[in-house]
Amino acid sequence: MINAALARNAVRVWGAAGAQWLERLPRLLADLARNWDLVLDTPFDLTFHFVTAVTLADGTPAVLKLGVPGGEGLRTEVPALLAFDGRGAVQVLRADPARGAVLLERAVPGRRLRDLVPARHTEATAVVAALVRRLHLPAPPGCPLPDVASRIAVFDEHLRTHGDHVPLPAGLVGRAAGLMRELCESSTERVVLHGDLHHDNVLRATREPWLAIDPHGIVGDPGYEIGPLLYNPEPADRAESLTRLVPARVEQLSDMLAMPLDRTVAWGFVTAVLSEVETLRPPDPASTPTRALDVATLLLPRLR
Repeated sequence: MINAALARNAVRVWGAAGAQWLERLPRLLADLARNWDLVLDTPFDLTFHFVTAVTLADGTPAVLKLGVPGGEGLRTEVPALLAFDGRGAVQVLRADPARGAVLLERAVPGRRLRDLVPARHTEATAVVAALVRRLHLPAPPGCPLPDVASRIAVFDEHLRTHGDHVPLPAGLVGRAAGLMRELCESSTERVVLHGDLHHDNVLRATREPWLAIDPHGIVGDPGYEIGPLLYNPEPADRAESLTRLVPARVEQLSDMLAMPLDRTVAWGFVTAVLSEVETLRPPDPASTPTRALDVATLLLPRLR
């Protein structure tokens, strides 16, 4: 029931709390099925949360997502989805933060946008850009989500820990950190962001043509959304043919989101470097550079 990657990551990221969660997971599933009147179906093969298809008592298909209670993922995902309120994203049906559980609308038929790439990558980019315009509403007063500017600390921590050592050049990380400060300080908008909007997190649906899933949940400048759209899908695939799609994608996003091209490039660079830095938090011997590094290297000469 629990795949090896999920078991490994739960302990690597959350330590003893992750191990306890894994041990209690079968009982938790049974309790939630009884409490919420769910019929459990086939689990999805995911690596940081336990996610399974379920059916409600009235026959409605849904998704049950479980994570380590108090873990960052669901703690920010649920408020983000509630802020979106079904506008371009799946809806929250029920939530129990104390048990690390959320019941979500299931996107049907659920095909991933990644299926359009690379053959129809321009169409795929247009789909995501349209979703961005629907999702990006002003952050409401008292919004509990963290601010984009808080992510600068990730760069600072990396530089303290790794300095000039591989796998990432310190100059690249330092440039990204400084540029992100500038972008945040010059921002004129503060919206609710998905935070991880890419081709694997957009599903074909019925209520709307496409729906976003799995938001990280953060607030700040709309440009923060750019990076994942440039180094996905399949960031582990560093084929040159995929990296060559990036310049056209940058131009298209700049145009469709009415974002200045230099700012689109800058945010793409910053968030691509941030993605690479994140792979080293916490240290994982299995981590290797991804296409995000190639995207950052490609965009670096275009920075102003």
